[in-house]
Amino acid sequence: QVQLVESGGGLVQPGGSLRLFCAASGRMFSISPMAWFRLAPGKEREFVAGISPSGGTPLYGDSMKGRVTISRDNAEKTVILQIDRLKPEDTATYYCAATSGRIPLGSYRHYSWWGQGTQVTVSS
Repeated sequence: QVQLVESGGGLVQPGGSLRLFCAASGRMFSISPMAWFRLAPGKEREFVAGISPSGGTPLYGDSMKGRVTISRDNAEKTVILQIDRLKPEDTATYYCAATSGRIPLGSYRHYSWWGQGTQVTVSS
């Protein structure tokens, strides 16, 4: 099992950047696919980015592609989401997710463990 705690959210002006952190505990982190999803009021959960256990060839959702970078440090049990050129429509709660086995990274139904989320608000 994996426990996840997100941090790094906050209020940022349009065009700014944020770095979100997902700290994991549990022995399975190094073999767990990881991902970030976001949920905004009135909208469906949306895939942002995912990364395999080895960290190779991340996958990005269409809405933020080109503005986000996902990375992981298995020694530190941390996944990082760098978001640049933030827009007001990026306002949402961002969730870190993990699971075991080989899965489609972008499918939220395949993730077993979720953090509590971190709020990102983009506003001037």
